[in-house]
Amino acid sequence: MPDQRSALIQPAKVAATGALEREIADLITQALNLEVVATEIDPEAPLYGDGLGLDSIDILEIALVVSKRYGIEIKSESEENHRIFQSLRALAEFVAAMRTK
Repeated sequence: MPDQRSALIQPAKVAATGALEREIADLITQALNLEVVATEIDPEAPLYGDGLGLDSIDILEIALVVSKRYGIEIKSESEENHRIFQSLRALAEFVAAMRTK
């Protein structure tokens, strides 16, 4: 029999991640002056190349904005960056786990 607490926690976690995804999508569109509406960004689509079409300079700008907004240190030489910036969802999950603000 499943634990009732975990059944209650999961939807709250998903809702919080969804809200954070929307917030970060809005930060990305503002920081990069994108012509796409934040709500149109697919949370699973790649941020690089075929997905949102960002390049390494764009990712650096996003890292700076996210670092300032959420109190997270993202080092440019980190091997985790490929995973962190894989998609909007991956970035939101990283922020949720590491944020200080």
